[in-house]
Amino acid sequence: MKLFVPGFEKQHDNCDFTCGYRITLLGGGAAAWPLAARAQQGERMRRIGMLTSLAADDPQTSARDAAFWQALQELGWTVGHNLLIEQRWGAGDPERMRKHAAELAALAPDVILVTGGATEWLLKATRTIPVVSVAIADPVAAGFVESLARPGGNATGFTTQEYSLSVKHLELLKEIAPDVTRIGVLRDANSIAGIGQFGAVQAAASSLKVELTPLGVRDKDEIEHGIAAFARKPNSGLIVTGTASTVVHRDLIIMLAARHKLRFIHSPTSPPPAA
Repeated sequence: MKLFVPGFEKQHDNCDFTCGYRITLLGGGAAAWPLAARAQQGERMRRIGMLTSLAADDPQTSARDAAFWQALQELGWTVGHNLLIEQRWGAGDPERMRKHAAELAALAPDVILVTGGATEWLLKATRTIPVVSVAIADPVAAGFVESLARPGGNATGFTTQEYSLSVKHLELLKEIAPDVTRIGVLRDANSIAGIGQFGAVQAAASSLKVELTPLGVRDKDEIEHGIAAFARKPNSGLIVTGTASTVVHRDLIIMLAARHKLRFIHSPTSPPPAA
């Protein structure tokens, strides 16, 4: 996992919110937010906005929240004492994420923590409130930041992959299943990440002599019908790109791949715990 922070000249690997780096935030009048120092000074009540692309009852949401609460407490921040948190869940629904992003921006918190595909909607809602993004695919290619070393604007955070990694998924699938000549790519056609990841795979497909079929992930019905129709022909495989919808529907995707005997590979942002 790479950390992109303004003022750092290199990328820092294997890092998450509890790794101990001070995160520098730009925009909104806040040049920096050293959490522990401010917690000890007894300043005014601070407010954090949180927007996740997953559902409130998703196991990944619970695990991430628990780690975040623990890190805040260790730094001296207690909800209701010196901290207020406004939390929203997108559940893989673009319209819901857009709505919640606008709500959080209107509340004008000190900083907003956002995960995955919800970043796109939040940065459309505000370019002044400091935004920390987690588990986002290629923020430079998506146009969210200027570079990993110097993001600029009001965004910083952690990136899990670049779009070019999607080409490696294609190459690896062909390596483990050489007979595959048809590959369905589950991607969100309405998200920047989905478009970017599919474009990278598409550019490499001809050199590996495979036929690509884009498959929609708008809801359960589209996923089920798309995979069932695609799997009717032999020598087929799947690539699952890393978007909010593929994470939300990961158990369904795994079940369908097993039912139709499809070899598949997934993005690191869409892990299949049920596998």
